Amino acid sequence: MKIFKFGGASVKDANGVKNLVKVLQEVGYDTTLIVVSAMGKTTNAIEVVIKNYFDESNELQASVQEIVKYHNEILLELFPNEQHQIYNDIKKLFEEMQGFLGRNKSPDYDYVYDQLVSFGELISTKIISAYLNSISIETTWLDVRELIKTDTSYRDAKVNWEVTQQNIKLNVNTSKLNITQGFIGSDPNNFTTTLGREGSDYTAAIFAYCLNAGSVTIWKDVPGVLNADPRYFENAQLLHKISYREAIELAFYGASVIHPKTLQPLQRKEIPLFVKSFLNPKGDGTAVTKGMGITPNIPCFIVKKNQVLISLSSLDFSFIVEENISEIFKLLHDCKMKVDVIQNSAISFSVCVDNKFDNLDKLLNILRSKFKVTYNKDVSLYTIRHFTESAIEGLQKEKEILLEQRAQQTIQLVVK
Repeated sequence: MKIFKFGGASVKDANGVKNLVKVLQEVGYDTTLIVVSAMGKTTNAIEVVIKNYFDESNELQASVQEIVKYHNEILLELFPNEQHQIYNDIKKLFEEMQGFLGRNKSPDYDYVYDQLVSFGELISTKIISAYLNSISIETTWLDVRELIKTDTSYRDAKVNWEVTQQNIKLNVNTSKLNITQGFIGSDPNNFTTTLGREGSDYTAAIFAYCLNAGSVTIWKDVPGVLNADPRYFENAQLLHKISYREAIELAFYGASVIHPKTLQPLQRKEIPLFVKSFLNPKGDGTAVTKGMGITPNIPCFIVKKNQVLISLSSLDFSFIVEENISEIFKLLHDCKMKVDVIQNSAISFSVCVDNKFDNLDKLLNILRSKFKVTYNKDVSLYTIRHFTESAIEGLQKEKEILLEQRAQQTIQLVVK
């Protein structure tokens, strides 16, 4: 059994869908399950719909129609016969979306987000499955919400592995070419949940674990895992081999090619992960497997933008001790802050966080009642794994360093 995952960039238009077919034909698709994300920037577009919905904006319907128009253009190119059943299927999904916008009474942003954003994946997989069937590549479309069961932590749901494993084993015919959605699942009440942004890679790993797959391949618009993001760094190099441990380290620090939660289930069953280019399917790509380190052994650069550096000190110059730190971490947890760097001294404590749930003001208001607080918004966190002094020097040029932290193999710099 092989698991393939195609992201939004790979199916952003009709040509992308046709290229997906080409990839399958080049590398083979017997006993394969395909996990697909929403097309192009659809998730971002649905986030605009959600914002307009909560703002009670006059632009709400216009933002929905933009998404309808985008997908209709893809449909017209893939299915010239407008009587094809897929047109009715997609129309029903958009009617379901509109119906939710009309009847929802919940003020819970995270709940509403998950119910709406999931339509991106449902629509993309319906279109791709119909297209594959239309060119005589028979597929079975699976609703992942009936398979992956989670808790009710909307926008960052935790998988119920026992139930999920049972569902997948009972309902996935491994002799077929299956296609399903990344990123989404459902809670015990069958409300849709999401596994965290970029969670489609994680979905592929969940299926691989539950089906004892031979491999997972993530198809990207890059040759494989690079030692740096080419959007921010020049001369990025391909990493040919990475151990599970090293890949987990890189993912933890924010490497964007592999989702942080993807690697643990694969490592537990030693299922190899390949990251390859959908533009060059026969290229070597990157293999993530059991072993040591990385090949070649070169510095790896990771940057996380739009971070917040918070610095705390005691109001009476007393030590910041275990009790204080425990209290701070509880607050960070309650406010859903992703902690990336910690540094403390006798009377100060600094933490670099990702404010992805927009709870910064709430957190700062609580902290100010207990500590002296300073903070810097919109800072960048740079991490160099396997650093060299020349790599550090090149990164520090013309930057204001707000915090530096070194370990044996890793250096982190918070810069303004």
